[in-house]
Amino acid sequence: MPSATEVVLLPDAGPLITLAYADALDVLFKPGWRVALVDMVHHEVTRHQTPTSDKLAKWVNRHQLTVLATQTCAQYRQEMTQPGVSPQRKANLGELAVQETINQFALQQPPQTAVFLFEDHRIAKASFFLPEPCQKISTRAFLMFLEQKGWIASASAIERQAIQAGRAFSQLRFPPD
Repeated sequence: MPSATEVVLLPDAGPLITLAYADALDVLFKPGWRVALVDMVHHEVTRHQTPTSDKLAKWVNRHQLTVLATQTCAQYRQEMTQPGVSPQRKANLGELAVQETINQFALQQPPQTAVFLFEDHRIAKASFFLPEPCQKISTRAFLMFLEQKGWIASASAIERQAIQAGRAFSQLRFPPD
């Protein structure tokens, strides 16, 4: 694995929302990896007023996170501007944009290493293609990793905090026990 500064953490919407509920977004920086969002995921977590949308928008701005442009989001926005036309596809666009970004990373010389942070059961079970040297990890597994490294006191405390704040946190265990 490359050095920590050469790794880009790409969170999907689910982990961002869970960590926002837990007031624990900054744990994403614990490994020392660069954190970036794909534009579609950024759009998904900020487009509607939700219990976490303002918190996430402020967090992205405060940390001046890079928002990576994708064709997926560009096409979605183009379709949204056409009168009387609704986008043909709305589901899974964040994941599609992350896949697009990871594929672009794989084509760079040398390839960019990415860690895709997800919370959706479909991603764990689906054939989400990850080119070398990219990885995927669930929110729960990421928190356990941080705890094992001593970078957070308790993964389960963050999970509990999110649930107590109203988040329906995934029961997914990935990788499986």
